[in-house]
Amino acid sequence: LGGRIRVVRDGSVLPTDFLNLAGSISTGGERGLLGLAFAPDYVSSGRVFVNFTNSDGHTVVARFRRSSNPLVADATSRFDLRLEGTQRFIVQPYSNHNGGHLAFGPDGFLYIGLGDGGSSNDPEHRAQNPAELLGKMLRIDVSVADSDPAGYRIPADNPFRGGNPARDEIWAFGLRN
Repeated sequence: LGGRIRVVRDGSVLPTDFLNLAGSISTGGERGLLGLAFAPDYVSSGRVFVNFTNSDGHTVVARFRRSSNPLVADATSRFDLRLEGTQRFIVQPYSNHNGGHLAFGPDGFLYIGLGDGGSSNDPEHRAQNPAELLGKMLRIDVSVADSDPAGYRIPADNPFRGGNPARDEIWAFGLRN
């Protein structure tokens, strides 16, 4: 649906979108609206996370809050996580193998599946490079204040935390798509 998240109630699609990102995403091939996960404490926090490719084709993981209507997100509450330092996106070198899955684990942390960035046979070997986020499963703690500049922190027991050159966010690596 081109970046629209719809609500189904009693078997019918409601006329109002939960969230419409159509103007913020690029689509086609393996790009688009790729993942959605409601925070485990959604009832109290109102937080929802979305993974999509922005208009330049780069990966964005954004946090939104619900509006006063629990069936509609507040589009103005968008906060793009800073997974790449000061950048609010992860550069995708090719148009395929973006990954995009989001899920909260039983530990309450957000898992982010990122593809290797594309092209045939991962030519830059990103999936095996511990200094890159592409080709990885990330595990982050998003239960931070809205004012947190990155929007997350690293769980203390992440396997590569404090590793050099491995990125602290990495839970597992070697993923293709």
